[in-house]
Amino acid sequence: MESRNIKNELFLNFKHIAVDIKAGLVVFVVALPLCLGIALASGAPVFAGIIAGIIGGLVIGSLSGSQVSVAGPAAGLTAIVLSGIATLKSYETFLLAVTIAGVFQIILGFFRAGSISSYFPSNVIEGMLVAIGIIIIVKQIPVGLGLHPENEGMLLNLYSETLSFPFQFLEELNFIHPGALIIFLLGLVIQIAWAKVSFLNRIQFIPAPLVVVIVSTLVNEGFIYFLFDWELDPMFLVHLPAFTHWDNFLNSFQIPKFSEITNLQVWQIAFTICLVASIETLLCIDAADKLDPLKRLTDPNRELKAQGIGNLLSGLLGGLPITSVIVRTTANINSGAKSKLSTILHGLFLALSVLLIPDLLSRIPISSLASILVLIGYKLANPSIFHHMWKRGKAQFLPFLVTVIAIVFTDLLKGVGIGLFVSIMFILKGNLELAYRFKKESYHDGELITIHLAEEISFLNKAAIKQVLMDLPKNSQVVIDFTNNIYIDYDVILLIKDFLLYGAKQRNINVKIRGHKKKHSMEEFNHITIS
Repeated sequence: MESRNIKNELFLNFKHIAVDIKAGLVVFVVALPLCLGIALASGAPVFAGIIAGIIGGLVIGSLSGSQVSVAGPAAGLTAIVLSGIATLKSYETFLLAVTIAGVFQIILGFFRAGSISSYFPSNVIEGMLVAIGIIIIVKQIPVGLGLHPENEGMLLNLYSETLSFPFQFLEELNFIHPGALIIFLLGLVIQIAWAKVSFLNRIQFIPAPLVVVIVSTLVNEGFIYFLFDWELDPMFLVHLPAFTHWDNFLNSFQIPKFSEITNLQVWQIAFTICLVASIETLLCIDAADKLDPLKRLTDPNRELKAQGIGNLLSGLLGGLPITSVIVRTTANINSGAKSKLSTILHGLFLALSVLLIPDLLSRIPISSLASILVLIGYKLANPSIFHHMWKRGKAQFLPFLVTVIAIVFTDLLKGVGIGLFVSIMFILKGNLELAYRFKKESYHDGELITIHLAEEISFLNKAAIKQVLMDLPKNSQVVIDFTNNIYIDYDVILLIKDFLLYGAKQRNINVKIRGHKKKHSMEEFNHITIS
């Protein structure tokens, strides 16, 4: 049944083939250097990052229930991969840990462990997105200015040296590379002009990042012939492995060292990869669902199975561990992606680029790619988001702000954990003496369904309500009864609102609201029929 649904989804995707091809190209342009850079930062073979990117696009993109998220090697796993290879003293042994981690994720999917993502409140998710945007900007500015040639193309090592960045930046201002700086600024100007200049609207079908890459490559070629001092050295360009013959290509794949299956350290590292990759994936798809203009919901258990299959194959073929990645996902959504076809195409483009044009791609300036990522970071960390969160009230703003600060100065998982703790403190403070009760009537197609909301509903009840809304049959009559409700969390209001505005219409479900009170944030239900 699930395989038939996947085929149907892929068929429907072709309705949006034009915008999905455009989005796939943009994600490919962003993903290519990230795959290479994360592999270098992890101490793994460069080709391992490409393998993970291709599998993330073609395999996980096909199996995932998300229409907009993009999977691939993640910067958040860099430290785990680096220490794992050092501990196991062999990349082939580490691949065994990746393979086992994939099996663990598949098991978690079948045990329906994916609902854990629903227990992360929206203010923490918003804080995570803003923090990632800030870190992207901070880490890409030095790359754009040509201040880190020793990284040899590493674009996104999120957390290392974050605290020392201001001092390091000031020390290296004298070493700005003029060619890299010009290309970086030119990339920013092109992207801003593409969005703001009216006459460029006629060619919006060409993605701005693709224009940035082409123009910056031509500019650097001009430096070679006319301004030799500004020419970018190879260390400032993308490094892509070239395959001279078929045997050379096949030899680039590595297989796990299965003889180490009894090594306890392999299983410990596999568990760590599974835990971190699963949490990052669930956070990312939850964020992707919020960013998706159509507000489509992703089944987290299906996502864990898809990610598990992807990591299983990546480990068997010599690739890095894979998660759903917010940078690529954001680039995909901002480029207008309508379906998972864009994700699959980006994986196809990665594979074709390695096989057909490695020499050409190796001429792309890293600083041009940094300009693309800086704009993505700005969209994630737009100052207006702080104002929006402030207007929601102290209980929403403070956990959001704590999450941003904690992630920037620690790492993703620690920061999310700290933000979640603060959010829970606010919930417990307001609900110390109140109990939670949620009831729903059993239902079948054609019957009237009444969902009675309890007196007290916090974000901890979000998973159960979300599952009920996802399970409602098509063409049904539904009443959501607020009569006995005293308090409902903002996250649950948003969940119900998105269902009313998008999910119910998509499945032809007729919904009425009963017993709704002004204190339930009436403005959230504008244009909805209330009885």
